[in-house]
Amino acid sequence: MLHAPASPQADLQSEPNDFSAILAEQTDRLLAQHVTPACLKAADGGVFPAAAWEAVSDAWLPLALVPEAAGGVGLDAPAAAQILRRSGYHALPAPLAETMLGLALWSAAGGAAVEGPVSLATGLLRLASGTILAEGTMAHVPWAGAAGHVLAIAEAPDGARHLALLPRAAYTIVPRRNLANEPRETLHIGTAPLGPDALLPLPAPLAGPDGLMLFGAFARAQQMAGAMERCLDLAVAYANERKQFGKPIGRFQAVQQMLAVAAGESAAAGAAAQVAAAAWNTDQFPLAVAIAKARCGEAAGKVAEICHQVHGAMGFTQEHVLHFITRRLWAWRDECGNDAHWQERIGRMVCAQGGAALWPRLVALRAAANGDRGTQP
Repeated sequence: MLHAPASPQADLQSEPNDFSAILAEQTDRLLAQHVTPACLKAADGGVFPAAAWEAVSDAWLPLALVPEAAGGVGLDAPAAAQILRRSGYHALPAPLAETMLGLALWSAAGGAAVEGPVSLATGLLRLASGTILAEGTMAHVPWAGAAGHVLAIAEAPDGARHLALLPRAAYTIVPRRNLANEPRETLHIGTAPLGPDALLPLPAPLAGPDGLMLFGAFARAQQMAGAMERCLDLAVAYANERKQFGKPIGRFQAVQQMLAVAAGESAAAGAAAQVAAAAWNTDQFPLAVAIAKARCGEAAGKVAEICHQVHGAMGFTQEHVLHFITRRLWAWRDECGNDAHWQERIGRMVCAQGGAALWPRLVALRAAANGDRGTQP
């Protein structure tokens, strides 16, 4: 009988993290209860899963990365990443990733607590003067219609950049959806003034060239890692159940080889995503995220293709859950920079420091994955 492989997490840590395992198990139970096939089908038709969102909010999952002193849970990034991976595993049709990261970044900038879902816009806003927004358009903003606020970077006429929290009244929405039928709206920004508490100095993590896209890519990498786990679990279970020529198809060498390739891709992508979480708040974070998003993007297509091959026509039916997962994989790999975009960024980061610095940086990434929070000099 085939079995899904164990997570690569244990191979990247000197000791097992019991807390992360417990957190993942509790999140799994919560999401399994609320993200049902009926919930996914309704969300596919444009219905926001209010009950599921209320459940994750009551569990304080959106506040996972906000420090306790600021009213949050105060988890470290690897633990919070487990939540994002489980949300990808279950294809949660709600802006948990955007809200979790948005609240963390807003808190890091010194912002006050925010109620309700928050979205992240990776485009650049313009300020006409002071706190008055210039007219503009921002495309592919996830869950803007469901969110009460949108977090974005705003640039003043003098070139200074700020972190802006746009209230719902600051923009109008043109509905758009991605391949998975998740909302990815276009926002038309008016010339409304922002309140004094809605425009803050840009925190250090957002000062780099990638801005909010870096954190969006981090979230999508974690979600894709979880979604690939789910695809593999479904494919292994189906291969053990589906019989052909008198035995489960999982006993045929060709099918075993296909699933072995998918397992390898999923494990490599999951390991890269975990390294990115371990590098949070270090100098290695931009490179780690670039590697994770590129690796997960490469793996997503291969894993989805193989798992659909194993399922045959069954995996494409509306009744089967597989297509809810694979459509998200195909959509997420192109969001917040596709694998080609991040591969180019990796090349530019490496070239900027010279070839002699490459190996020390890779060693530092490995050290971060094993719990050494030191940074590259």
